[in-house]
Amino acid sequence: MNILYVVPYVPNLIRVRPYNLIRFLGRQGHRVTALTLWSSEDERADAEKLRAECFQVEALPMPRSRSLWNSLLALPTRAPLQSVYSWQPALAQRLEKLASDPEYDVVHVEHLRGSRYGLHLLDGRKKAPRRIPVLWDSVDCISLLFRYAVERSRSLSSRLITRLEIGRTQHYERWLPSAFDHTVVTSPLDRQALLDLHTPGRPAPAITVLPNGVDLDYFTPGDPAQREPATLIVSGKMSYHANVTMVLYLVNQIMPLVWAKRPDVRLQVVGREPPPELTALNENPNIQVLGGVPHLPPYLQRATLALTPILYGVGIQNKVLEAMACATPVVSTPQAVSALQVETGREIAIAQDPESFAAAVVRLLDNPEERRCLGQAGRTFVEQQHQWPLIARKLEGLYQDLIQREKKAHR
Repeated sequence: MNILYVVPYVPNLIRVRPYNLIRFLGRQGHRVTALTLWSSEDERADAEKLRAECFQVEALPMPRSRSLWNSLLALPTRAPLQSVYSWQPALAQRLEKLASDPEYDVVHVEHLRGSRYGLHLLDGRKKAPRRIPVLWDSVDCISLLFRYAVERSRSLSSRLITRLEIGRTQHYERWLPSAFDHTVVTSPLDRQALLDLHTPGRPAPAITVLPNGVDLDYFTPGDPAQREPATLIVSGKMSYHANVTMVLYLVNQIMPLVWAKRPDVRLQVVGREPPPELTALNENPNIQVLGGVPHLPPYLQRATLALTPILYGVGIQNKVLEAMACATPVVSTPQAVSALQVETGREIAIAQDPESFAAAVVRLLDNPEERRCLGQAGRTFVEQQHQWPLIARKLEGLYQDLIQREKKAHR
């Protein structure tokens, strides 16, 4: 198949979903043309690296000033700011031209930020001589995320923005899945949340769960002898409000209970763009806020435990899968693993409140054999359930169904 893949931010090792779907679709013999936007020189460099992974990359600049202008224009309307933030007319024109080429079989559009490109194409399709199927990858239900953030985020700015956006986003996500030929999301929870928004009495939209995976050649267990004693790691993009809330909850409510039992324990916070409230944690000699690192696996491979005390979130938490792939035992809150079919106590340790979470951490620190078994079972779990080639094949099947349906409809 020849696939047009529209993603409003450059796929890279951090934005793992589009990066790996594009890579593994290409490895399965499909020609993928990626259309994307860059807003920094780092992203521009990532776009150049992406060329090695697919048939073609078309990357256009998206200055932050344009995104802010788009958002300002949307304020008096009912459109979510997310839906206009990445709107670049030049990219829309390029997509329209490519999609009119009979060489291409299907269009894949990612995220709420990219949805307008798909809608633009669908609108033009009404008068086009050829109808190309358009799949929307919602990834997450954003209005569900906003509901959680309003209730639980520790960031005032995050709560203010989500209060502004939540009503707009609910209204938008109520009809958006039905506008596309098919919709995919990362978890059953997100699928149900989108269906719950749907207006009763109308045909339900076609929504399929397409989970995230792990690059098992990149995230590997490493040498067990490398494991450092009493070293905990928490990872993720640290500019993301849910991750900021997670780290502050961990440091302020869980770690004091751990240090009361094990004062030797060190905590590493790894992830790009930590805000000042996180970098200030470096004042504690037992905490290292490392920011972005060139490669995450070595840090996971050296850690004794990985912690994911997420208080709210949607979709699949990649940080959990990546730690498990490195055979690093994970202690998590239920919120972080609600999308995973894991067996508690065998593949992962789950604890809800600060006391039980700290107790699980201390118990595992004191029991090397339990850690080893938990880590090995975690690796086996991702090998069986979250390999990118398997997920790419499922997506390939969805594409084929859409193409065949479109052909039957216009015979």
